[in-house]
Amino acid sequence: MVEYRIDRRSGVATYMQIVQQTKQALRLGLLEPGDRLPTAREVVEATAINPNTVLKAYRELEREGLVEARRGLGTFVRRTLGAGAQAAAGTPLRAELDDWAGRARSAGLGREDVDAFFTAVLDEHFPKGDQ
Repeated sequence: MVEYRIDRRSGVATYMQIVQQTKQALRLGLLEPGDRLPTAREVVEATAINPNTVLKAYRELEREGLVEARRGLGTFVRRTLGAGAQAAAGTPLRAELDDWAGRARSAGLGREDVDAFFTAVLDEHFPKGDQ
């Protein structure tokens, strides 16, 4: 099951953080079709956010066709994302990225530094609009 982490200083709306983290879990194969998302109550208890925020995030995921609410049962994953990422998770690409991140940290780079580098490289290789 996915555990949401809310960064109140990120500038990203809380419900969007839940949406983004759910999509990341889908891309990485941490969530698969049939898996149940945490209930709104479970998310509220873990993160101290408003239940309506959780419900808004789940509605957005449902609107995108990624999850479905089943009355009295919960919210369940309908489909996954990024089969390429799931396939790559156990490949040398993942190991190389892990090694690079370790070297970046050893060189004194912080998470935001690494994020900036990675985003710049992604933008070079995957221009905006090139999904």
